Amino acid sequence: MKQVSNMANTSNGSLATLLVLFTISAAIHTVQSQNLIADNVSVVEGETATISCRVKNNDDSVIQLLNPNRQTIYFKDVRPLKDARFQLVNFSDNELRVSLSNVSLSDEGRYVCQLYTDPPQEAYADITVLIPPGNPIIESREDIVREGNETEITCTSMGSKPAATIRWMKGDKELQGKSKVEATYDRMFTVTSWLRFTVTREDDGVPVVCIVDHPAVKDFQAQKYLEVQYKPEVTIKVEFPQGLIREGENLELTCQAKGKPQPQQVNWVRVDDDVPSHAVITGSDLFIENLNKSYNGTYRCVASNSVGETYADYILYVRDALTTTPKPTTTTTTTISATTSPPDIIQDAAPSTEAAAHDSQAGPEAQRLDHAVIGGVVAVVVFAMLCLLIVLGRYFARHKGTYFTHEAKGADDAADADTAIINAEGGHNNSDEKKEYYI
Repeated sequence: MKQVSNMANTSNGSLATLLVLFTISAAIHTVQSQNLIADNVSVVEGETATISCRVKNNDDSVIQLLNPNRQTIYFKDVRPLKDARFQLVNFSDNELRVSLSNVSLSDEGRYVCQLYTDPPQEAYADITVLIPPGNPIIESREDIVREGNETEITCTSMGSKPAATIRWMKGDKELQGKSKVEATYDRMFTVTSWLRFTVTREDDGVPVVCIVDHPAVKDFQAQKYLEVQYKPEVTIKVEFPQGLIREGENLELTCQAKGKPQPQQVNWVRVDDDVPSHAVITGSDLFIENLNKSYNGTYRCVASNSVGETYADYILYVRDALTTTPKPTTTTTTTISATTSPPDIIQDAAPSTEAAAHDSQAGPEAQRLDHAVIGGVVAVVVFAMLCLLIVLGRYFARHKGTYFTHEAKGADDAADADTAIINAEGGHNNSDEKKEYYI
């Protein structure tokens, strides 16, 4: 029993020793495998790839580089493979660096860096060959789209490796499209993306850009400008008058219409009534002179093109004309000499009448003001004439005289006319000495 027990203990001790040795060996192998380093490489077709095998703490072990077919490309600084595209860039105890020019799709694969130790160590460098896509092709379902309709634009990117991704921009806004990827027989990829959206008039002339993202290219894109047709946009501009509109004034309106295609016909109508008979319509302009309140209403400008018809309204409201109250006139009573004649006053007033008649052309308000002035002048003239007549009448009434002659002397006491003539001083005999006095 003791021998069996001793044998068991011996066996257990051997197993423990072997386990410790295996663990130490694995740890040493792990440390050694970390001494060799290689990096993956991505290269565009036709360009040059560089493969680097680096060793840390090298103990003079030999480094070599193998291709995906396990053929030796470089053994230390010697190139056994007869492919002149491989060239030695650097060789030292710690690095073997090799370049591969004019890379093609057949060069893609896993390259092996090998360190001659016991056992040998290996590190791997995967070369990925990038093939840029061809020029993107952008197409639309229709060249001209009407406002409010949906359009579809397609962008295709062909012959790339790996597959490209496609983004959409409309102006400065990114839109989301729907893409499909197809693989070809030569390990290439074709990507197609569709973009659908509803257009507005603001989209007219805006570029839609298809952007292709791929590691082999930058800023690869194609664009198409939208052409959108839309109904006219109509606005009405008041040329004159400015501000409130009153009776007697003139009105001019201009209809401004913009659309795609450009409106070919612009019409003026009056809602629920006829346009005044003397209104003048010239193209897009409406002119009405000498307004009155009967012209109040809604005037509509209608513009149309092949897409549709649009209108804008202007509501006319004519207010009462401005009334001007004449300023009170202060009358000063003056003494008018007898030599002043009324015709002179009327003649002096004539230029004012002519000026008033001339100014009346400026408008109804100016006419009413001039009439008031003329009326005031006439009233002053009539008042002056009346004053003159009164003064003259009183003057003649006060200076009325008596007519006496010498023939009347002695006739005051006569009983009758015959006696008075006979008794008159001097009689008929003294007729030559008659004298007359006039006071």
